[in-house]
Amino acid sequence: MFDSLAEKLQTTLADVRSRGTLTEDDVNAAMREIRLALLEADVNFKVVKSFTNAVKERALGADVLGKLNPGQQVVRIVNDELTALMGGESREITFSPRPPTVILMAGLQGSGKTTACAKLARHLREEHGSSVALAACDVYRPAAVEQLVTMGHRAGAEVYEQGTDRDPVDIAKWARDRATAEGKDVLIVDTSGRLHVDEALMAELANIRKAINPHDVLLVVDAMTGQDAVNVDEQFAEVVNFDGVVMTKLDGDARGGAALSVKQVTGKPILYASIGEKLDQFERFHPDRMAQRILGMGDVLTLIEKVEREVEEDDAKEMERKLRQGEFTLDDFLSQMRQIRKLGPLQSLLGMIPGFGGQQLKNVKVDEREFDRLQAIILSMTPEERRHPELIKGSRRLRIARGSGTNVQAVKGLIKQFGQMQKVMKSVAQGKMPDLQSLMREAR
Repeated sequence: MFDSLAEKLQTTLADVRSRGTLTEDDVNAAMREIRLALLEADVNFKVVKSFTNAVKERALGADVLGKLNPGQQVVRIVNDELTALMGGESREITFSPRPPTVILMAGLQGSGKTTACAKLARHLREEHGSSVALAACDVYRPAAVEQLVTMGHRAGAEVYEQGTDRDPVDIAKWARDRATAEGKDVLIVDTSGRLHVDEALMAELANIRKAINPHDVLLVVDAMTGQDAVNVDEQFAEVVNFDGVVMTKLDGDARGGAALSVKQVTGKPILYASIGEKLDQFERFHPDRMAQRILGMGDVLTLIEKVEREVEEDDAKEMERKLRQGEFTLDDFLSQMRQIRKLGPLQSLLGMIPGFGGQQLKNVKVDEREFDRLQAIILSMTPEERRHPELIKGSRRLRIARGSGTNVQAVKGLIKQFGQMQKVMKSVAQGKMPDLQSLMREAR
């Protein structure tokens, strides 16, 4: 996510940060590099000019030049301006005091709109405890209704559909009446993907909005289309005044042009971002956190929120007790691995750790398949062996290696690493510093 832009900005700012003092020439040189990085990221050229002018004006102020740590001040200014560029404070949909809250989803063909509808339904159900219904108003794309039904059920939402023979405006009105009668908290209306030059479909979208009077209109935008995404936003804004953007495929966008341009060009914020193919890879868009990730400062808050969602408090307390008493077994280790996998791809999690962005993350190759290999080895052990791995020798190692499809060296390696990890965790849990030199000697 934003890898190319992040690497260039971090390199430029690292040079600025390394200087003891800054001159106006230093600031101008940095602004040239930042300008090129943003243009290469396909950010709107007017946005680039406005951004670099704002950063330069603040960087040349009396609060930077001639002061101690001026480079850090410039980094702070760039962070502030990036945050403002992407919308400042994050926000969610506006919930109606009288349910159902009606959300109209619009977007181009191929933008991932139907999937975004299901992801939003799951998000609202999981994060807010809302009962959600989806209205299938895409009657033109083959199998669109079937897709929404399938994904809607997986998201835990009821799907209102009347096939493909009725007028979408009538379906939308019927769905709203049904959601009201059934006491649904939220109704999400999926409309047909359209080309912004298709006047008939754009007029139909405007008629649906007029018929159901939604509380929020969200435009679904494919981040991979870069500058074209911003042009789409402007076209839709002329016909249907949308309230916010759902940015899809953000995980595949190495440049970031769309996300950095949308708010400045249209005045509409990004509310949500889709960061993967799975239903749970969908989250609120936080401009401040995204700016920090781009600049290599990490995103600890989002990481903490992911952990809090996936790890039960009672489980965490029980794990702490086991660590303090030295009862941490391979079963517990397997459980921890599975919880980590629920948080998302490891490469993405590493990007949320301060100092692990840009070039540093680029040099780290995470093999997700290693989880599968370790799991296969542990599951090939007997319950007693998982509790007492010191029993695993000779024929036991060979049996486990064959059962897991690995080799004896892999089994020995896992047991050795687990033993070292047990020692470190026990020392930390008891408030002691582990003997790292001794552990390093054992690892040789």
